Amino acid sequence: MQLITSAQQVGKPSTLLTSNMTGSTYFDAMFFGEGCACGSVTFTPGARTFWHTHEKGQILFVTQGSGLIQSEGQEPRKLKVGDVVYIPGGEKHWHGAAPDTVMTHMAVALGGCDWHEEVDQNKYESAHRSSD
Repeated sequence: MQLITSAQQVGKPSTLLTSNMTGSTYFDAMFFGEGCACGSVTFTPGARTFWHTHEKGQILFVTQGSGLIQSEGQEPRKLKVGDVVYIPGGEKHWHGAAPDTVMTHMAVALGGCDWHEEVDQNKYESAHRSSD
């Protein structure tokens, strides 16, 4: 067992993620090990991931703001505080903040991650309009 207390996180700066993201996204690592990574990710308004897949899946817990998520071949879906999303292994998807607000989620990634292309700006804007 490994217990990571909140006191161990105090004073650690957030990491600005730039590769595989559009806009400014900040990451606070919580745990890495044994095929699992966990962290808190804050997306500034309009920021989002590129399309990507996780080897064994991903779980997201939305803790602040609102945003969007979309799996390939599906309609975009709105995210809000309290939502929990499970993305199965190998499912190509993206997620991020709405254009007018930040979004923070706790992300648990299972296995490796493969990054793909950037989400097109026009498609992102269309996804936001269609999710209302």
